[in-house]
Amino acid sequence: MTANPALNAQTAASLTAEHELRLDDARRSRDDSPASLPEALRYFVRRGSPRILIAATAVSVTARLLLGGWSLWDLLPVALLAAVWPVQEWLIHVYILHFKPFTWRGRTIDFAVPRKHRRHHRDPGNLDILFIPLHTFAYTLPAVVLIWFALAPSPQLALTGLSVHFLFSLNYEWIHFLVHTRLVPKSAAYRRLWKSHRLHHFKNEHYWMGVSRLGGDWLLGTTPEPTSVATSPTCRTLLAQ
Repeated sequence: MTANPALNAQTAASLTAEHELRLDDARRSRDDSPASLPEALRYFVRRGSPRILIAATAVSVTARLLLGGWSLWDLLPVALLAAVWPVQEWLIHVYILHFKPFTWRGRTIDFAVPRKHRRHHRDPGNLDILFIPLHTFAYTLPAVVLIWFALAPSPQLALTGLSVHFLFSLNYEWIHFLVHTRLVPKSAAYRRLWKSHRLHHFKNEHYWMGVSRLGGDWLLGTTPEPTSVATSPTCRTLLAQ
């Protein structure tokens, strides 16, 4: 049988229209969310997680500037984090945020972070529940500081690594927040992030795991053509129906 190019093109267009409609539905559900960068920035800096990350970034950058002793070795933590961050983001999303509760000895094992993330998927337009949970900073901040000072060969490189780590974390939080507002992407780079994360929420939750960086998806094979992936019935629950 000879394939009908016109029919194939029509099917592809129909599938594309389907997921674009879902994205439009998401936009309409957030009529009170920020629609401009100034509005978004004002909203963002009033939230707990961004404030913690802004403070952590400011402290680490200030400490690094005061310590001095710059060298070409300071590029090493930057290059390391730039290479590792997309994969780290992917792994956290897949294995922590999308952790599925299970039963052990008659008890259901579940954790606060994935529970909150499932709430986020059920209500992606709710901006108040999309930020990093505040309680996680009680253990992640000390852990990150200890790791950098334990592994870096000097305090200077440790502080360089911390500064970049917190900057990347703040960028992640900002991008994730922006994607869920009504801001229309103007740059090609932001539009790629915007489209990828919305496909994750409204097309299929098993793909498009990157938020601020998409390299993990490219490397690990989770960035398919949208028309080649079925629309998942569990995008909003993350649990089998």
